[in-house]
Parts: sequence; C-alpha cells; structure tokens
Amino acid sequence: MSIKLVSWNVNGIRACMNKGFHIFFQNIDADIFSVQETKMSNAQGAFEFDGYEQYWNSAEKKGYSGTAVFSKITPLNVTYGIGIDEHDHEGRVITLEFDKFYLVNCYTPNSQRGLARIGYRMAWEDDFREYLKKLDEKKPVILCGDLNVAHKEIDLKNPKNNRQNAGFSDEERGKFTQLLDSGFTDTFRFLNPDATGIYTWWSYMYNARVNNAGWRIDYFVVSDRIKDKVKAAPIYSDIFGSDHCPIGLEIEL
Repeated sequence: MSIKLVSWNVNGIRACMNKGFHIFFQNIDADIFSVQETKMSNAQGAFEFDGYEQYWNSAEKKGYSGTAVFSKITPLNVTYGIGIDEHDHEGRVITLEFDKFYLVNCYTPNSQRGLARIGYRMAWEDDFREYLKKLDEKKPVILCGDLNVAHKEIDLKNPKNNRQNAGFSDEERGKFTQLLDSGFTDTFRFLNPDATGIYTWWSYMYNARVNNAGWRIDYFVVSDRIKDKVKAAPIYSDIFGSDHCPIGLEIEL
C-alpha cells in the first residue's frame, strides 16, 4: 500500500486559505495532510474537503499554536496531546493510529528569543521522545511537523551567525540527535544526504525567501525499521502562503 503524506506549518490557516492553501491541497491529493500553527479552533470556521475526515487540536490560548489533520483513511483511534498535563494545553500533537503505523503530527514549542523557553523545550523534548518510543514499541511511527530545529549546519543558510539562536542551539540539536539515535530516521536527509540549499522556513525579514536564506525545520521522521520503505521526501519550496513551505512523504507500507 503506497501512502502519500503532506505536512505544512501554515502560520494561521485562515490567512493561508486566502493565499492558495485549498488549491495546493486539492492539487497534491495527499492521503493524509497534516497542518501546524492553525491559530484557530475548528469551531471558528469550517473547512470542508471532499473525501477527508478532519481532526483538530487547538490551543487554549486563542490565535496560538494548534494542529489539524485531514485524512482520507479512517484511523482506528485518535488521541490529542501526549498525556502530560504540562504539555497538553497548546494543541501541539495529534496522533492517528492506523493498521500498520502511527501518524504523529507535531508543532514543537519554540525556544524563543534569547532561548527564554529553553528549559521548557528540553523537558518537552525528553517527554515527547519517550512518547514516540512507547508508540514505536507497538507499531512503526511516522512523525511529521514543524520540529523547530535545524539539525546540522547543512540545514540552514547561515549556521555560524545563528549558533545558539532559537532553533539552532547546541541543546536543541543535541535533542534531535538523541531522537534519531532512539531508532528514528530523518527521511529527507536519508534520501538526500548531501543536498544543500533546501529549506522549509524563511524569515519574513531581509528578503530571506528571495535570497533563499532559509532553515530546514519541518520534517518527516520515521521509525528506522520502515526507512527503506520511503520512496520520496519532497520539499515543495515553490509553494507560498506561509513563511514555511509544505513537505511530503511517499512510503510503501
């Protein structure tokens, strides 16, 4: 069974809808389409896509964070959050269980300017990694989303100038390494070990997107035991509508 998945941090789904979201959504025809930073609850508006079921996890704080998943395949079960109260008020995780895998859609907390939230971020990383490992004991995991870290210097345009900035601190990068060492694979880098200049997020300042001064902080990560089933991990850098671009995964399960 070949499955096509897409993930996109839309930086406000209502705004993105006005910038072509629905056109990309329909044209890409994914089996499962995950969204981060919805900045709304589904009670604030309805987005209907023929053939898709939809699942929302919204932050308690209005206009902040939030995730959603649109799926053609009916899941066996859906859960929201990771079961730890400290982490489950910002709408950051949705998990869909299917016959052969779990899909986890995640919007990782940003460490913020000056690494003001790095302590919380480190606690999140440890708890989230344990959550994924427990799922992985039952069946393979496909994790997608804005993980708010550029892992290696190859994953952003200006690594030296950004060292210890949020998203490229030694601490965050180390936690991502720890996640991969726990039995998971970064699918894009698995298929494209030496690819440079390919990013998923660009600042709205300094003409960053025009100059391709970006970061790769959006990922599809899979359990090691299914990495060889990955057929493609495209990055749709020509799609606008957000400060992030969509990413994809095609996998044979």
